[in-house]
Amino acid sequence: MNAPNLSLKGLDLRAEIDRLRKERNAVILAHYYQKPEIQDLADFVGDSLDLSRKAEATDADVIAFCGVRFMAETAKILSPQKIVVLPDMDAGCSLEDSCPPDQFKAFREAHPDHIALTYINCSAAVKALSDIIVTSSSAEIILDQIPKDQKIIFGPDRHLGGYLSRKTGRDMLLWPGVCIVHEAFSETELLKLKAQHPGAPVLAHPECPPHILDHADHVGSTSSILDYALRSPDQTLIVATEPHIIHQMEKTAPHKTFIGAPGADGNCNCNMCPYMALNTMEKLYISLRDLTPRIEMDEELRLAAKKSLDRMLEMAGRTVGQGDVGRPIFAAG
Repeated sequence: MNAPNLSLKGLDLRAEIDRLRKERNAVILAHYYQKPEIQDLADFVGDSLDLSRKAEATDADVIAFCGVRFMAETAKILSPQKIVVLPDMDAGCSLEDSCPPDQFKAFREAHPDHIALTYINCSAAVKALSDIIVTSSSAEIILDQIPKDQKIIFGPDRHLGGYLSRKTGRDMLLWPGVCIVHEAFSETELLKLKAQHPGAPVLAHPECPPHILDHADHVGSTSSILDYALRSPDQTLIVATEPHIIHQMEKTAPHKTFIGAPGADGNCNCNMCPYMALNTMEKLYISLRDLTPRIEMDEELRLAAKKSLDRMLEMAGRTVGQGDVGRPIFAAG
């Protein structure tokens, strides 16, 4: 259940959150796609798995994860002894929703000669049914370690799977899920934007469909996109992922211009994640005050899900928080 929506009129939410953070010995995590006011008060801002690992390394008793449900579940998988709260339990994910565990289990059983590489944007139950979890940072490195004759199921994001297939030449059986945010970008509007800003590189997340990636100068995870944007000599950059990441770019490089790639007719906010937006300062305060809603998980499920996560960390642990292939290098001058 979600925390009760009580009247908080007149409350200094920032001060109260800071007070509760100390009283609860809590660490506050914020994904790059969270609202700026939440990013600015978080102890850590970053990619989902990197955040969970940072929280695991702290001595906090409570993890308040401002993100979506599968991210908070991952934090609980790695830190079972800690209380993990999610400000709004309805903060789900279209990719997670596209891959119900019972359907994924049946799909696996129909292809017994395949192993399952599963994107981290999925439920703990689907993680438990998988062989290796991957992130957009680690997927290619892990694929390179799997024998070429091994058949592979990749899910739940067909765009990420398709991008990896094109890049590596690996033929994989793709689960048909998509991210509604990255699916919303318009090729026509992107081309208009490129014409208005000639020479501005396009940075895109691999969850984008091929007709967007075809126009990208850099394809990478959220951390990789952020790193590229900050280290690039270009002064104007176009960003094709959830636009709240631009907050971190503008904080770190205020002299540069970052333009969010447009969706649909070029004017809508359809490229903003509606699930991430469910977390608010008010809900974060209530979740720390009441320690609800909590992520609870059966221990057998947690261990099964952790096994596939551990396999990823064994094969590509160094990539977590490092972008796709490490930091980009730009020529001097």
